[in-house]
Amino acid sequence: MAEILEVIQLGHPLLRSQAQLVEDIKSSRIQKLVDNLIATVIQVNGVGIAAPQVQSSDRIFIVASRPNPRYPNAPEMEPTPMINPKILASSTEVAKGWEGCLSIPGIRGLVPRHQAIEIEYSDRNGKLHKQELTDFVARIFQHELDHLDGIVFVDRLQSTYDLITEQEYQKLLAANTP
Repeated sequence: MAEILEVIQLGHPLLRSQAQLVEDIKSSRIQKLVDNLIATVIQVNGVGIAAPQVQSSDRIFIVASRPNPRYPNAPEMEPTPMINPKILASSTEVAKGWEGCLSIPGIRGLVPRHQAIEIEYSDRNGKLHKQELTDFVARIFQHELDHLDGIVFVDRLQSTYDLITEQEYQKLLAANTP
């Protein structure tokens, strides 16, 4: 049975550390971690979660876009474990978009990210995947990949004026929802 894991908060040293490559994807430890990450991201209304956020220094994250109270307009997709992920290429087009983080509750930031990326990752069975991601899902991937390199979204802000509270973000959403 999958376990809901504690999400560590900004200030914990593991959030600023480089995660390690996963050597044995099929190990029971990694398989259990994947199950626990999926259960945790669903429970906490995230659209992604990285292993370092649950105190595991492994290059694994889950992309789990779906509408929820934190991201009501997110596209729907199955939670996808991505192991040893990489960006192979990225578009020159960069767009700012609102991001939050389970490890930095109560704050949102307007973060510049590539609109389209070509990626590579292994699934939980060790199969290598290459694909292109765009828009919101590309944003999630880039945000989670940053976690594997010890970077959090506030590091990517161009200005502190691009920060708002979750409460103000929810007001923005309400004002822009038909």
